[in-house]
Amino acid sequence: MRSLIISLKAILLFTLISGVLYPLFITGIARAFFPDKANGTLVVNEGKIAGSELIGQKFDSVIYFSSRPSATGYSPLPSGGSNLSITDRRLKEIADTRRQQFITANMLDSLANVPSEMIFASASGLDPHISPQAALMQTERVARARNFNADQRKQLQQLIKDQTESPQFLFLGKRRINVLWLNLEVDKIK
Repeated sequence: MRSLIISLKAILLFTLISGVLYPLFITGIARAFFPDKANGTLVVNEGKIAGSELIGQKFDSVIYFSSRPSATGYSPLPSGGSNLSITDRRLKEIADTRRQQFITANMLDSLANVPSEMIFASASGLDPHISPQAALMQTERVARARNFNADQRKQLQQLIKDQTESPQFLFLGKRRINVLWLNLEVDKIK
C-alpha cells in the first residue's frame, strides 16, 4: 500500500512539472521573445483578423486568387492529406477534376500546364502558398472580375513579383507567394 501512495505522488508531481509548469514556462519564453509566432502569426487587416500567415484558407470569390486545394477543408484541427496513393484511381479522378476546374475558372487553353499545387492538396492540407506561375495563370480572371484597366493590370503583375518569396535560406523549397497576403494587397489596387 505504501508503494502505491508513493507511485501516485510521483505521478502527480511529474504531471504537474511536465504537464503544467514546463508548458507555461516555454509559452512564456515564446511570448517574450517571439510574440508574433507564439500567437499564430495572425494577419490583421483594418483592425480585423484576416487569417494566419501560416495556414491556408479558401477564397471562393472570383475577385481573389485561389489557394491550393485542401483535403481537410482548410480546417487546422484535422490537418492532413487525403492519404490516397498514386495508384488510387480516386486520386487521378480528383486531380483531373481540379485541373479542369482550374482551366475553366481561369479561361486557359485546355492544354495548359497547370501547376501541381493547384491540383494536389499539400500533406498538411493547410499550405498557404502557391507558385508565381499559379498566380500568373489567375491574373486574367482576377483582372476581369475587378474590371481592371491596363494600368491596374500592370500593377497586378508587379504585385505578383513583389509578393514572391525566395526559397528559405536561399536553397530550401521553391519561390512562392502567400495567397492571403497577395489577396489583401490586390484589394489595395485602385
